Amino acid sequence: MSLEKVLNAGSVAIIGASTNETKRGFQAIRTLLSEKYAGMIYPVNPREKQIQDLDCYAGVSDIPGPVDLALITTPARTIPAILEDCGAKGVRGAVIIAGGFGELGEEGKKLQDEVAQTARKHGIRLIGPNTSGMMNLKTNMNLVGMQDVPRGDIALLTQSGNMALTLITEAQTCSQKGFSYYVGVGNEADIHFHEYLAHFRNDPDTRVILMYVEGMRDGRSFLDEARRTTRVKPVVLLKSGRSATGRRSAGSHTGALAGMAEVAKGAFTRAGITVLENSDTLFPVAETLSSLPPIANNAVAILADGGGHATIASDLLTDMGVELPVLGKDTREKLRKILPFAASVPNPVDVAGGGDADPSIFAECARIILDDPAVGGLLIVGLFGGYGIRFAESLAVIEESAAREMGKMVAETGKPIVMHSLFNSAGPPALDLLREAGITVYGSLDIACRSIGALARYGAYLSSSPIEDDLILHQGAGAIPEGRRIIQAVQKEGRNALLEHEAGELLVAHGLPVFAGPLCETADAAVTAAERIGGPVAMKIVSPDILHKSDAGGVRLNLTTAESVRRAFGEILASAKKYDRRADIRGVIVSPMAEPGMEIIIGTKIDDQFGPIIMFGLGGILVEVLKDVSFRVLPLTPEGAEAMMGEIKARAILDGVRGNPPVDKKAIQRVLVKVSEIVEAYPEICEMDLNPMIVYKKGLRIVDVRIILGK
Repeated sequence: MSLEKVLNAGSVAIIGASTNETKRGFQAIRTLLSEKYAGMIYPVNPREKQIQDLDCYAGVSDIPGPVDLALITTPARTIPAILEDCGAKGVRGAVIIAGGFGELGEEGKKLQDEVAQTARKHGIRLIGPNTSGMMNLKTNMNLVGMQDVPRGDIALLTQSGNMALTLITEAQTCSQKGFSYYVGVGNEADIHFHEYLAHFRNDPDTRVILMYVEGMRDGRSFLDEARRTTRVKPVVLLKSGRSATGRRSAGSHTGALAGMAEVAKGAFTRAGITVLENSDTLFPVAETLSSLPPIANNAVAILADGGGHATIASDLLTDMGVELPVLGKDTREKLRKILPFAASVPNPVDVAGGGDADPSIFAECARIILDDPAVGGLLIVGLFGGYGIRFAESLAVIEESAAREMGKMVAETGKPIVMHSLFNSAGPPALDLLREAGITVYGSLDIACRSIGALARYGAYLSSSPIEDDLILHQGAGAIPEGRRIIQAVQKEGRNALLEHEAGELLVAHGLPVFAGPLCETADAAVTAAERIGGPVAMKIVSPDILHKSDAGGVRLNLTTAESVRRAFGEILASAKKYDRRADIRGVIVSPMAEPGMEIIIGTKIDDQFGPIIMFGLGGILVEVLKDVSFRVLPLTPEGAEAMMGEIKARAILDGVRGNPPVDKKAIQRVLVKVSEIVEAYPEICEMDLNPMIVYKKGLRIVDVRIILGK
């Protein structure tokens, strides 16, 4: 159901209205009245006749006029009955302030489910519970109680009242920007993050959506909605909990490596979201994206009045993947004509004291630089705005004139300017003039760099073709009879893990190159299998109770004689029994030794918030130590597979280093896509590890396979 009647309500009932100034039920009414909310206000309290000169009603059903939205400020246990009353009245939405629901454990979750079911029965949309409230700044519907919230074009969604207070205070004190809406999302008992995105995407008064997220209940729907939204307007997001690794699974390497932070960042970035890791950059980046045009070519020039700031800015932007193009010959010549001999002009451009007597030089240089076709945006760093403070008051007027000129340049060229000034906190008029023109100004060099970097990343995203747009899972599509038979046989035994030879058979049935041999139940059978292979062999334990074979001493390599194979068979069984005396041992797999090559890993798991994901990285026994991996939400396209290979730190190794040949990346790409298809075909698969896979100059071999089924 549309959120229009919830977020743009024409009438509000305050349930739990109070005459006590310390209570939320008093503060909400006071704020609505003082800020001249355009709609009707109905206090609800059976013990009062009037509150703040407004008629008070015993229940929502007693209110004479229609009610769009209820602000419920009463304790958690009262909410189900109140929602029944709201349903009888035809209320369309409710904001539930109280905590004591799903965030407190099982009992709270039961109450939250009851509240959600009651709301659904009556068609009531819920914000919260456990929310700080919501505000529509266009209609002055302030159900939070914060005073003097600046109005603007940024919609704010958070799961923390303190973060909301921080961002609103920052806007009050450091910016000319403000907010169109604020929503404290709370526990998402009903309205989820993605539904707010859909609403704000279509809101003409919102230019940027700013989010602080702790967790979300429907991550895949959010990604799908974000993908549509970011093509229209920017979404800026900070996800907390980077230090948490999520639920660890002992069943596979992928389960241990796929921490929520890595998965979320990759998924959000794929959907075009500007993902931040520092709360100090959250509002500045949103402010910059709402004020300035994106950079179309990922190329930024730096204009400085000192080498130190220029060097630091260059490092920061390069680390963010922003290009710093060398300026054209014509541009450099024009700059040299107006700058001192000691000035540097390739990029960064250092005016070398050229502004000390005449800071208008910054506007002249900015014009020349922005006219260069290689430049998509300009970062100015250093003292601008402070020449009138540091050198002579008369220079302040010149700075103000230069600021006006730079403001015109952004409108004329369609290229953004971001300013870093050491004198930002002094508040010189020149910097205010820049802000009025939409040029963002920061006292922190790091924040200034990250802000213009966000313009570059967002511009690059908009310029790219949406090659990874399809996030729809077609579960069950592509399954084949042989694969279904293998999985059903495992389930019939009551097991949740395929034995290695079963997993290999499943992959081979789908055309993947698994390097495996027969399952041998006796030493004699193992010797016969080794003789049939006719070369060095590897032997591995097969047991549904032993998933990590090396840990159990269940692997032997490079066996070349019948005697060594027979001895290894006995040693493997003895080690496995010592590791787990109750283990159900089915035998030993005897397979050819794979030739040496580069070891990689491909794995999948089911993420709590985003569903099936896939991992790629360097493999072998050190995978959990190196942790050089990349992630994608499934399904995976060939283009997405190629991008995954380019995201690991050791990506250069794939192309060959120190005399080693490049590996067959096309073969890796095919396996990544095929694994994605297998997971989609068999929804029972909870986790899969292909580790190691050995890749050669041409082709690859899957040496070890582990597949775990869901309950």
